[in-house]
Order: sequence, then structure tokens, then C-alpha cells
Amino acid sequence: MNEFVIVLGWLGLYGVMALAAVGSIIGCAVAGQAAIGAMLESRSGYGRFIGISAMPSSQIIYGIVIMFSLNREVTAAAGPGLFGIGIFGGLVLMLSAIRQGECCASAINAAKEKPEIFGVSLAPAAIVEGFAVFAFVFALVLAAGIPSG
Repeated sequence: MNEFVIVLGWLGLYGVMALAAVGSIIGCAVAGQAAIGAMLESRSGYGRFIGISAMPSSQIIYGIVIMFSLNREVTAAAGPGLFGIGIFGGLVLMLSAIRQGECCASAINAAKEKPEIFGVSLAPAAIVEGFAVFAFVFALVLAAGIPSG
């Protein structure tokens, strides 16, 4: 039984970074595809389209920091906490990156038709980023309570 709990701990330790990476990849791809489409239909503003398509990449940074904050000896006592924080934190970061990419794609599509709403159209993506930050901070606070060694 202890071996199983230790395996779960390792999954949580590295799962947070892996899940966040998957989300960032998908989110940036979705927004990037919208940026490419917008560049075909616009005469200028390419840089802002590309910049917005990179917004979902922040979740991988959060995942890496959480992974380092969880880094400790994986024991039977620490395993459940590492698993819970790592996997659930990673899922939140993954989903927020994907949804943020969709928000960014919508902002890009709206801004190509009506450039004056570019700044306002980013509000939904910023709100989604806020939820990722909440999960990030929550994971860091909880990680401090996991037994080390």
C-alpha cells in the first residue's frame, strides 16, 4: 500500500507541470490559429495578434513553480498531499489555459473586425487568468503544509 501512495505522490509532483504544459500548448495553438487567420484578413496589427496568442503560456510557468514548491522527499505521509495538490492544481491550470486560448481567439477575431475594441476584448482572457492565479496561490499555500521527509 505504501508503494502505491508513493507512486501517487510522484504523479502529483510532476503531474502539475505536465498538465499545465498540455493546457498551455492547446491554448496557445487555438489562439495562434486565430492569429494566423486574422493576419490573412488584416493589413496591420500582426504583433498584437501574436502577443495575445501567447497569453495561455503563463499557466506552464505556474505549474513549474508549483512543482518546485511540492519538491520534497516522496513518502507515504507526503504522497496524498502531493497527489491532490499536483493533479487537481494541474487540471485547473490545464483547463484555464485551454479556455484562455479560446477567449484569446475570440478577442483576436473581434479585433480584426473592429480594432478599437482590442483592449476591452481581452477582459475575458484576463478573468480566466485570474482563476489560474487563484489556483496557483492556493496550491502554494497548501504545499507548505505537506510533511517533508
